Amino acid sequence: MGGALPASYGAIIDALLASEEPSIRWKTRVHVLGEERDAREPRKLREAIRTSPRVRALLSRRDARGGIGGTRSVYDKWQGTHWVLATLADLGHPGHDESLVPMRDAVLDHWLDRLFYEEFEARDKTDAYRKKGVPVMQGRPRRCASQQGYALYFLLELGLEDGRIHDLAERLLHWRWPDGGWNCDKRPSASKSTFIHRIHCMRALKRYGARFGDAAATHAAMVASEIFLSRRLFKRRSTGAVMKAQFTQLHYPHYWHYDVLLGLKVMAETGLLGDAQCDDALDLLEAKRLPDGGWPAEKRYYKVSDRVQLHADWVDWGGTHSSRMNPWVTVDALGVLSKAGRLG
Repeated sequence: MGGALPASYGAIIDALLASEEPSIRWKTRVHVLGEERDAREPRKLREAIRTSPRVRALLSRRDARGGIGGTRSVYDKWQGTHWVLATLADLGHPGHDESLVPMRDAVLDHWLDRLFYEEFEARDKTDAYRKKGVPVMQGRPRRCASQQGYALYFLLELGLEDGRIHDLAERLLHWRWPDGGWNCDKRPSASKSTFIHRIHCMRALKRYGARFGDAAATHAAMVASEIFLSRRLFKRRSTGAVMKAQFTQLHYPHYWHYDVLLGLKVMAETGLLGDAQCDDALDLLEAKRLPDGGWPAEKRYYKVSDRVQLHADWVDWGGTHSSRMNPWVTVDALGVLSKAGRLG
C-alpha cells in the first residue's frame, strides 16, 4: 500500500451508495449497512435491479421458450442458463419472478437427469469414463456436486423453488464422502473432498435446511464447514502454508472458483464468521485494502463477448487492476467485514 492510509470506510460506503449500479447500492444497504431486505429502499432497489442495463444484457438472449438461446448446455461457461441465474441471485434480483420459470425448469431438467441417478463401479480413471452416469470408486461417488449445489442455492435465493428442489438436496446428501464433502476426481488415490465442491454444497444445504427445517441438511452443512475452519479458510492444516495462491486472490464473479472472500461470505451465511479460525482470512482481507479505500479484483476467470465462447461472460465486471478498486469485490469485502464487526 506504499505507506498511504486508506480512505475512511464512510467515504467508500458513500461512493458505493452513489454507484450507477442498483445492485451495488442494494448490496451496500443490505450487506454493509444491515438494512432489512423488506425495507422500503432495498425493495425499490431490487425493482431497479430487475430493469437495470446489466440484467437486461444478461437476459437479452432469451429465446421464445424463455431460456438462454445460442448455448449448447445450461452449464456453458459462463453464458449458459445456470450461470445467468447464479449471477442474478448474487446481484439481488427480485425473487419469485415468473418470467424466470422456464430458465429454472431448464436447470432442474438438466441437473436431475436420470444419468445422475445411474451409478457404476469404476476401478480407475479410464474405467470411470467408459459410460455415462456417476462412477463410484472405493465407495465414493466421483461427482461434480457443486453443479447441483450451486443450482440449489441460487434457486432458493431467487425464490424459484418447486417440488424438485428437494431432489437436488437429496442428491447432495447421497453423494457425500466420508469426510463430509464432495469430489469429482476420477483418480482412485483421491480420498479427500475438495474446497471447490464443498463450499457450494455447504452453502446450499445450509440455506435449504433453514428454509425447510431439514435437520439432516443443516447438519451436513455444519460438518462440511469444519474443513474450512480447520484450515483457516486458505491454509494447510499441517504447516500453516497457503494451500493455493489462487485462494488468496480476490475476484468477481466467483463462478465455481474459490477465494477467501467467497469463503468468508459463506461463513457469514452459516453463522460461523465469529469463529476465531476465520480471523486469519479476515486479516488477509483487510490487508488487501487499497489507499482509495476499496479492494481490487486481483484475478479474473472471464472474458467479455456477445457470442457464446468458453469462459466468456455477457457483461463486464470491471476487469483486474492492482491499484484501483473493483466495486463488486469492494462491496462484498465490506459486507463481510461489517458482519464480522470490523467496520468500527
